[in-house]
Amino acid sequence: MSDKTIQIELVQQHDYRFDVHFGGDMPVVTTDEPAPLGTGLGPSPVQLLCAAVGNCLSDSLLFALRKFKQAPEPIHCKVQAEVGRNADNRLRVLKITATLTLGVPSAGLEHLDRVLESFEQYCTVTQSVGQGIAIETQVFDSTGARLK
Repeated sequence: MSDKTIQIELVQQHDYRFDVHFGGDMPVVTTDEPAPLGTGLGPSPVQLLCAAVGNCLSDSLLFALRKFKQAPEPIHCKVQAEVGRNADNRLRVLKITATLTLGVPSAGLEHLDRVLESFEQYCTVTQSVGQGIAIETQVFDSTGARLK
């Protein structure tokens, strides 16, 4: 049984452009497919998927570090989706790579090894999406040193 139900509403505006209503006082987000299907006036579904994965990973990393009273801000995350054809020749997201960069050098952060070992396991979206799409997570510090 689920602990919570999330609901949004999409309202078609024109062709492949939809307004996404999240409820409450949250702003409406307009989505659209890129040309030639749409006009690209908003993020595409693949871009929204990338945003969800990147946002969840960033939140999870920040939460895990703050649990140890560490300040890694500002965190920067770049997400890349590899889109290609599957065995049935249908377009699919084949792989997602998320690159997170801490805003500080790793030398000043305590318990970093422990955090890097576990933070992904607490990311609801990434763990769910990862059941069907390969996800690679990389973490760097502000000096460019690769940590994961």
